[in-house]
Amino acid sequence: MNNIKIFALGGLDEYGKNMYCIEIGKKLFVVNCGIKRPEENQFGVEYIVNDFSYVIENKDRLSGIIITHFHDDMMDGLPYLLKEIEADVYAPNLCTILIKEELKKMRKSHLKVKILPRYGKTVIDDVELTTFGLTHSTPDAIGVSFKTDQGHIVVAEQFVVDFDMRDNAYECDIAAIADIGKEGVLCCLIESSYADKEGFTSPRHRISNIIRPIIEDASGRVFFTLYEQNFFRLREIIAVAAEYKKKVFFFDKKMRNLIALFALNEYYNIPEKMQINEKQFNNEIDDCIIIVSGDGANVFNVMNKIAIGEESKIELRTTDTVIIASPMVPGTEKQANLMENELYKDNVNIFKLDPKQVLSLHPSSEDIKMILSLLKPKYVLPVMGDYRNFISAANLALSNGYTPDKIIILDNGQIATFSDGRLKSTSEYVEKIGEILIDTQDNKSITSHVFKDRTTLSTDGVIIVGVAINYKTKDIIGGPDVQSRGVFYVKDSEYLIKNIGKIVVDVITEKVENGTYENLEAKVELRSRIERYVARETGKRPMIIPAIIEINV
Repeated sequence: MNNIKIFALGGLDEYGKNMYCIEIGKKLFVVNCGIKRPEENQFGVEYIVNDFSYVIENKDRLSGIIITHFHDDMMDGLPYLLKEIEADVYAPNLCTILIKEELKKMRKSHLKVKILPRYGKTVIDDVELTTFGLTHSTPDAIGVSFKTDQGHIVVAEQFVVDFDMRDNAYECDIAAIADIGKEGVLCCLIESSYADKEGFTSPRHRISNIIRPIIEDASGRVFFTLYEQNFFRLREIIAVAAEYKKKVFFFDKKMRNLIALFALNEYYNIPEKMQINEKQFNNEIDDCIIIVSGDGANVFNVMNKIAIGEESKIELRTTDTVIIASPMVPGTEKQANLMENELYKDNVNIFKLDPKQVLSLHPSSEDIKMILSLLKPKYVLPVMGDYRNFISAANLALSNGYTPDKIIILDNGQIATFSDGRLKSTSEYVEKIGEILIDTQDNKSITSHVFKDRTTLSTDGVIIVGVAINYKTKDIIGGPDVQSRGVFYVKDSEYLIKNIGKIVVDVITEKVENGTYENLEAKVELRSRIERYVARETGKRPMIIPAIIEINV
């Protein structure tokens, strides 16, 4: 039997950048490659991806990359990985369309992107994969199972069990899951983010009955804030809008493009007569629904700009109703609260979907227990969520008859090794594990010292010191000039400015007299001395930027 190794490069004890590695003998498979949204204090960071060192170093063993659905935490890190390596990508049809568009931009259209069926078998590098449909907030979401000589390895995340779903693109294929269970499952990687919630998620993921009376009673326009990837919720909004013969305007261009893409590929079609296009829309149209969408905190930022009057197309009025259908997620709290505060100032009618009443499409306790009862895996490996969620999932497994030795809780980079159908070890770790910060401006990675500098600037400020010296004699001919931003008020701190200037003169004079002057070394010494002095006097440690300009007089 081949040894099997399972580990995560990201996604454990965190929300985002889900990325799992499954090694069957020497063959390496990667399942998903997502991003994570930055925390509020991660300045200039657009998003975060995993450190791909392990995959890059083992690219010759990489059999394929599998993407299960088109959420950003599952596939938006893929372009950054494919900049470093070339690999075949396997995904549901909708994902392949989006991935191919991205590869065109990257000039990597030659890479193979192959369609995985919603239910069926696919052989990759002599390993048989079974894919099965899952119900999630995007169409074409799938789970995947790897057939090995020790049993199936199943990855089932971001789903709900919804017996009322009749749309094939969203249906959870219970029969297919049961069939895999009959063949024998070694380990199931199962989502745990809602493991502490009682019952099934369904029907609490549906909002039609909640928004219907709000739309019926609205005297003017109805705004919805909506995450752009939650098409399940969008479908419900459109269906209720149709009941009340309301036209719909999509404020975000990216959402308009996605709607067109869905229609083109027969996933979802909104009747043209229901839509208000960009040229038709104006602020005077009253009886309509306006959908404000975006990813992460952007949806709140856009709605906030509308609220404070920074969007020329739309001006809020007191007859407007705003339904906040995008619940706060980690990293968006500040923007969500700011938006809500500004909306109250506009005196519009505000409705928030209660997160206790309305759930996202993630498996609650009974969903998890049902999947485990169908698959009957030897081992349960909770993924997606905080450590506390993993413990909740573990307790569910215990209540389902599992013993503690059959429940595996890992950290990112920690490897579960199986041999002869048994868990052999969890003591091995991937050598290089971590994350890469992606910059807002040019989507390049940010080094740790750059991020540290940004943090310093935001908290302790910056002091810029300039001085001009004679290139030949090294005599000071201009300055020192001291500028402070965010450290102290210059008019109230003349003695600090004077003493910093004295440090500049002393350092340059000492080095010139000792015959040891070099521009770079002098700046290093200046930075060190000024930093110590300012810390002693103010308790702050600002960024110190010394500039010594040598002029050939």
